[in-house]
Amino acid sequence: MAQLKYDKTGRLLFTKEMKREYQILMPQMLPIHFELIKNVMRLNGYNVTLLKGTDSESIRRQGLENVHNDTCYPALLVIGQLLDALKSGEYDLNKTALVITQTGGGCRASNYIHLLRKGLKRSGLEQIPVISVNLSGLEKNPGFKMTLKLIRQLAMSAMYGDLLMLLQNQTRPYEIVEGDTARLTSRWVERLSGEFKDGGALNQKAMKSRFEEIVRDFAALPVRKEEKIRVGIVGEIYVKYAPLGNNNLEEFLLSEQAETVVPGLMDFIIFKIDNRIEDYKLYGGKRPVRFIARKLMSYVLHCQQIMIDAVRAEPKFYCPKGYAHLKELVEGYIGYGAKMGEGWLLTAEMLELIADGVDNIVCTQPFGCLPNHVVGKGMIRSIKTRHPEANIVAIDYDPGATKVNQENRIKLMLAVAKAKKAEESAGTQEVAKQEAARPETV
Repeated sequence: MAQLKYDKTGRLLFTKEMKREYQILMPQMLPIHFELIKNVMRLNGYNVTLLKGTDSESIRRQGLENVHNDTCYPALLVIGQLLDALKSGEYDLNKTALVITQTGGGCRASNYIHLLRKGLKRSGLEQIPVISVNLSGLEKNPGFKMTLKLIRQLAMSAMYGDLLMLLQNQTRPYEIVEGDTARLTSRWVERLSGEFKDGGALNQKAMKSRFEEIVRDFAALPVRKEEKIRVGIVGEIYVKYAPLGNNNLEEFLLSEQAETVVPGLMDFIIFKIDNRIEDYKLYGGKRPVRFIARKLMSYVLHCQQIMIDAVRAEPKFYCPKGYAHLKELVEGYIGYGAKMGEGWLLTAEMLELIADGVDNIVCTQPFGCLPNHVVGKGMIRSIKTRHPEANIVAIDYDPGATKVNQENRIKLMLAVAKAKKAEESAGTQEVAKQEAARPETV
């Protein structure tokens, strides 16, 4: 059994022996993406288990018991999910570790790891090490390293997740055979995971081929030719993506006969890399950091363009135009130095949706996230001033907010969208009627 080792500050380390012997629990956020990310981690020798618990009451209770209720809601849920799993009796608590991300910026997400350790101590689980995943040089562990190979593979797995999520959201609302889309998505996740193990699908040549094949498979699914209300989902990264964080928002919108449009994870990842370059422009800094950030950004932008080209080859699918387009759209609204939380990217995502005809938007706001309220809800008025057609509703998510209240506010937004659609349809029919009644000229 691995011996417990500590650094000079008293932090429990994740050692090389633990890498061989321990099971690592990872909290859930994006179901498709994180399944692929989990398998990439396993490929690199980490025995990762992805948590899938959806008992929100139990998770919230664990979060509220161990995290101050003034702390941001995502922290409460992430820490609650991890502690709930540890107390479930399913894991050997002497051979279990936890993994969590640290952004390294001004967002309180960088401090989740310290709140988690406090919760472990309070629960008598101090022997469980916590691994930090970050690109800022924070909290190094002998048994875990963010190598260039691992970073590249994680980026590729996230890109596969973006593509599958994009196509699933455009196909599922219109499928003729119920469950076809989910089954196809699952088959591709299984196939990609198998190819990861064999060393395939994780280079650019293979990725381009798989992207094209995935697009063809989704395009071949039989669907109904009808038009539905399209609703974009933006906001703080956790509540935007995690069903646990947004009370299954995508499922609710689907039940309301809407098509969801959700921006991909890679834009957020590129945004975080780009922040290092913008920081250098604004404040100066170390040239090697800027050099590495530029190289990494060039690589992921190229990967994103491969995905965009694959989707554009099939005219039936909508595809975002990429990170550079987002950055152009936000000029004149907010500065590039606004990077806390989702920073200017959140505003840009709303602008991109509107520019692409998705006027109806749910802006998810977690309690306790001030930056998100500033760049999300705080920018809605500016956006509507220039885009009066925008139909945006900001929804707060916190332990005290009721699902019924959240859904009723979204239903009001959908009612406005349906009324507008009916008015536009009536106008189109009237024009067509007048054209038909017009006498032919010789």
